[in-house]
Amino acid sequence: MARTGRRPGTGGTRDKILAAARSHFRDVGYEGATIRGIAAAAKVDPKLVMHYFESKEGVFRAAVDFPIDPAEFIPGLLKPGLDGLGGRLVRFFLETWESPAGSPLLALIRSVVASESAASLMREFVSREILARMAEALELDKPELRASLAASQLIGLAMLRYVVKVEPLASAPPKKVAAWIGPTLQRYFTDPAATR
Repeated sequence: MARTGRRPGTGGTRDKILAAARSHFRDVGYEGATIRGIAAAAKVDPKLVMHYFESKEGVFRAAVDFPIDPAEFIPGLLKPGLDGLGGRLVRFFLETWESPAGSPLLALIRSVVASESAASLMREFVSREILARMAEALELDKPELRASLAASQLIGLAMLRYVVKVEPLASAPPKKVAAWIGPTLQRYFTDPAATR
């Protein structure tokens, strides 16, 4: 009797899909990416992409390798209200990057200088998955612009703190960095003049 089911051995299908997804997101961006496009690039059936990742958002999050689902932490950042959001966001990012779970994210941050693919994934993820969601949840005008402005600060902070290691930024405690940079993010989220 012939065996049925999965073939023996490690197929590496999930890794193959992730590699194809990273290229696809880099080439066409999040909005232009499709499950079918990712599947075609990986030379697999689109159902396999859905099996492993459940949605385009799931593939994207896995491709970026962000340690936490934005749907889980954004409500906690927003719950106390708009006042102080900039500082909370900076503290959250620093604590995430510096936690054991943040090591893949630190690797991505370090690779953005040398890899356009990594830079593209980082931009898309921070802008779209985190900051645009926050701006939309807060029902602010021009949420994409506000998200882009905030992303410029967070990605710049990551580059200077973890890659270039500019002092005193590189060694300052997260609470102090949040006090320095939080007000700028706060302005991007709340000041009407910031988007003129």
